[in-house]
Amino acid sequence: MINIKGHIVDVVRREIFDGELVIKGEKIVEVRRCELPASETPWSYIMPGFVDAHVHIESSMIVPHKFARIAVSHGTIGVIADPHEIGNVLGVEGVDYMIRSGKEARFNFLFGAPSCVPAVGGDIETCGKVIDVKDTEALMARKDIGFLGEMMNYPGVLGGDKDVMAKIQAALRNDKPVDGHAPGVKGQQRDRYAAAGITTDHECSTLDEGRACIRAGMNVIIREGSAAKDYQLLSPLINESPNMVMFCTDDCHPDDFVRGHINLIVKRALADGYELWDVLKAASVNAQRHYKQKWGLLQEGDPATFITVDNVTPYFRVESTWIRGQEVFNYNSSLTSHRDFDEHILDEDFPNNFVAQPITAADINIDLKTGDTVHIIHASDGSLLTQHDEVVLTGNPLFDSQYPWTEVQKIVVYNRYVPSAKPVVGLVRGFDIKEGAIAGSVAHDCHNIVAIGSCDEYIVKAINRIVQMQGGQVVVTPEELMDIPLPIAGLMSPVSGHEIAFRTLCIQEKVREIGCKMKSPFITMAFMCLPVIPDIKITDRHLMDTKNMSIIY
Repeated sequence: MINIKGHIVDVVRREIFDGELVIKGEKIVEVRRCELPASETPWSYIMPGFVDAHVHIESSMIVPHKFARIAVSHGTIGVIADPHEIGNVLGVEGVDYMIRSGKEARFNFLFGAPSCVPAVGGDIETCGKVIDVKDTEALMARKDIGFLGEMMNYPGVLGGDKDVMAKIQAALRNDKPVDGHAPGVKGQQRDRYAAAGITTDHECSTLDEGRACIRAGMNVIIREGSAAKDYQLLSPLINESPNMVMFCTDDCHPDDFVRGHINLIVKRALADGYELWDVLKAASVNAQRHYKQKWGLLQEGDPATFITVDNVTPYFRVESTWIRGQEVFNYNSSLTSHRDFDEHILDEDFPNNFVAQPITAADINIDLKTGDTVHIIHASDGSLLTQHDEVVLTGNPLFDSQYPWTEVQKIVVYNRYVPSAKPVVGLVRGFDIKEGAIAGSVAHDCHNIVAIGSCDEYIVKAINRIVQMQGGQVVVTPEELMDIPLPIAGLMSPVSGHEIAFRTLCIQEKVREIGCKMKSPFITMAFMCLPVIPDIKITDRHLMDTKNMSIIY
């Protein structure tokens, strides 16, 4: 038996009282009210741990069991994880890899089945593997799969696509939720999207869109990730519809992840004056209820999963995290309940899918002349949305007088799954790389190689280093090349979370040195390839008008 005393934050009854938890094995067998004895140090507050309601663990660039080690230090006790990044590279094999890795940690992972592998398919992009209707039906029947991942193919839903609807029905037959992804879908189209059985959306970027989503019966997952940040506009929903709101990070870069997780959103909401109980519902309760998980809400019979904090103000500090009766994090201790150090990690045969060959400058040449109309991807820091600029050339677009010097640059996407493939070249503005290039094999969602640079020489050098490593991130400057190898599916590293965060900070500092001031340049670049987000994107096959889902070239 373990007895833990403190101020118990009962989010179910919406009260705080002095008491103790009586823990036997993995369960809370009794919650007692009692007077706390006098103490030289204040008693801690005991409350439910936080849940990330939508995350792609691959974006942290670490494997699930090492993700858990960082998450618990921020008071996160579970995540709703959509493994569609690795699914696009390795298919069902990748999903199984994530589940196996997650089992190595004392943590709550609920993995879903990716619904859109590839995100669009057809002649639009190339992924490593396909998860078809038959695969989805098999996944939905498994006990270790808890939901159908975000349905990004909203045109397919609205058009009644046979395969799309079959995947949704497979989830509903197995009584499993279906996640949504429908940026900008409004009015009757939003109602039809929800009526298909889709019950969440994390892509709302305006308050009106969020309210429309809730009116249609869908839960809004407020996202505050590394590149996309929607809390500021959507936070009034916490007060308006506390039962229909959850928090998520979606894509959280490692240098951000080691600093904080859902706890940062909770602190911000409390600082903004939202009621504690409504905030905790969004951070702890709603995801467990929606996804039908009993991870722990401090009730008798619940798993002994909770956190202790020093206060319940916006300035709280997570002191400890408990998962199923075991303390897995303590602010004042070093605990070893998660496997941090792997012996012989470099000797392991990591799963990957990478056959691309080196390229030359001739492979990325584009023939442009005065009078041509060019289509430019206009990227913005902090947003996944892009603007579509159409410009009639008065000269070379890389030095066109309409824009400041170096503002328009080449963006290259190179298929890593087909050895005979040719790169697709487009134009992008917003990265402001003065002299150098960046490249990566994290390119949502098919994860081909993507690169942006100030000249062909630097771009080719960056891409060929990615090919040599078979996945990773690279920055090329006039003086040096810096990289981060990502040998696991070209998405993740076997090293610890803090190690990969340090390397990320170093490489991003180099990116700033070559002129790019974006907070998360690699994540922003990765989303230049996702053809389900407006207005214009580039894939390994085409430049796409993603607002109208039409091919530009």
